[in-house]
Amino acid sequence: MTKAVVNVFLKDGVLDPQGKAAHHALDSLGFDSVDDVRIGKQIIIKLHTDDRAEAEAEVKEMCETLLANTVIEDYTIEIN
Repeated sequence: MTKAVVNVFLKDGVLDPQGKAAHHALDSLGFDSVDDVRIGKQIIIKLHTDDRAEAEAEVKEMCETLLANTVIEDYTIEIN
C-alpha cells in the first residue's frame, strides 16, 4: 500500500481572498512579521500499489482530471 499526499494551492497572481483574510487577522493579532498568506488544501490518498512510479502517474492523472483546477491551481505530489 502506498500513500500519496497532494497539496493544491492557487497559482501566483491568482487572488486568494481566504489568504488575505487570514493575513489581515494575523496582522490584527500582532504577528507583524507575516508578509503573505496563501490558503490551499491537502488531499491524502491511499493506493493499492507498491510501485512508486505507477502511484505517482495515477495520482497525477487524478489531479489533472479532478483534484486540481489547473487553470488557477498548482499542485505537488509526495509519494510515501
